[in-house]
Amino acid sequence: MNDSEILMNPNELVRFLKKPSAEFTKNDIIRFCEAKNIEMVNFRYVADDGRLKTLNFAISSKEYLDTILSAGERVDGSSLFSFIGAGSSDLYVIPRYRTAFVNPFSEVPAIDILCSFYDSEGKPLESSPENVLRKAHNLFKSETGCTFKALAELEYYVISERDDFFPGTDQKGYHSSAPFAKWEDLRKEALICITRAGGMVKYGHAEVGCFMTEDTLYEQHEIEFLPMPVEDAVDQLVIAKWMVRMLGYRYGVDISFAPKITVGKAGSGLHFHLMVEKDGKNLVFENGRISNTSKKMIAGILDAADAITAFGNTIPTSYLRLVPHQEAPTNICWGERNRSVVIRIPLGWVGTEQMVTHANPADTSAQPAGLNRQTFEYRVADCSADPYLTVAALVVASLNGLRMKDALQLADKLYVDVNIFSPEYKEKLAALKQLPASCWESAEALEAKRHIFEADGIFPKGMIDSRINNLKSFQDKGLSEKIYGKTEEIRQLVERFIHIG
Repeated sequence: MNDSEILMNPNELVRFLKKPSAEFTKNDIIRFCEAKNIEMVNFRYVADDGRLKTLNFAISSKEYLDTILSAGERVDGSSLFSFIGAGSSDLYVIPRYRTAFVNPFSEVPAIDILCSFYDSEGKPLESSPENVLRKAHNLFKSETGCTFKALAELEYYVISERDDFFPGTDQKGYHSSAPFAKWEDLRKEALICITRAGGMVKYGHAEVGCFMTEDTLYEQHEIEFLPMPVEDAVDQLVIAKWMVRMLGYRYGVDISFAPKITVGKAGSGLHFHLMVEKDGKNLVFENGRISNTSKKMIAGILDAADAITAFGNTIPTSYLRLVPHQEAPTNICWGERNRSVVIRIPLGWVGTEQMVTHANPADTSAQPAGLNRQTFEYRVADCSADPYLTVAALVVASLNGLRMKDALQLADKLYVDVNIFSPEYKEKLAALKQLPASCWESAEALEAKRHIFEADGIFPKGMIDSRINNLKSFQDKGLSEKIYGKTEEIRQLVERFIHIG
């Protein structure tokens, strides 16, 4: 990281320490706390419910700060995870220094640090979601020599009092600007907070969903990130969700990441764009076309797609979003620029180097050199997901695809045209397998394909058992049909899960 990159980095610790966050040490954290009169350190970690948890430490001395940064602290794992028994519930949380950031909401100067879980023997907790993701990525790197990167699209609704001045257009909110988008300032403030915490944000914008009831405004927004190694990509996502909610609380509005707010209106997904790099080279495209490596990974994900919903779509309202003609996937297939598939190949700036010169004919220096930003997009998950386990499942399934002998044939078989819903494709559409339509069906799919995730010791058996039991506990098989057209029952269901994840 050169001097210019340090000066422009929004993370206050990076600028002060003059080094990238990946190189932060314990002594760096202590030095920053001393220089900036930091009074509190907050340990952060994610539990079963997907929300960021907190353990607060008031700094009483340099020795005490050194102790908590070196040894971490004990926590009750049985209160955090459903698959840990009360008899062996004591866990350690140990800070990961590279994740440290200044808390923008604290009334006293404070830094927050994400933590990892360790068991009674001081070993990484096998069933900790962040450790499952780490294990999956380490296996992928060791077997392929590639780094697996991801970026998330975080969609959410701002729910506030109805505002009839410059009303937005129902279901036409995509990229709306103020004054038609009422909560643009909240979104922009979120972008700044996230980047200052080390998040690599690509952009933010108003999304399609926009509607009003008699007294309430529902306005959808999205924040998209830049590709990062999968562990970092998920870390920044969980911090971002917390920050958006904190801002909503301060603005006096509700924030919901729920997959569905009401039937007939746009739902909120949690799409993941995926890519692999080797020696700094993006391998998604090869000679201007989707590479065989990508096709094999896509085949692996599609082969396990029904089971991956057990990690990425974990509540009954998840399946109110996964319905036809709502720009959400229902059929297990992939295609280019098609928003109704499990995996979409979006535009990737391939062969478009002349655009900036055409738009800026007076500036010949604007020509991009060797730009390769191509990804493939997994469109099924929503914010009920455990993001660590969902991305771990995508990594494991991708590696399984690279191992499959018939992966390329399967990829070709499951490829669909942009116009898959056209009458001429009726037979092919009918032949495609469907995603689960309920948590119950998702659990059954995971049971049938659990071997994919348990292979190589990545997902512990007890974790899979717990996931299946939790999904089946909703008893929601056939629920969509049972509540179809029943407005009050749907409203009650949505309200039950309005603050999921």
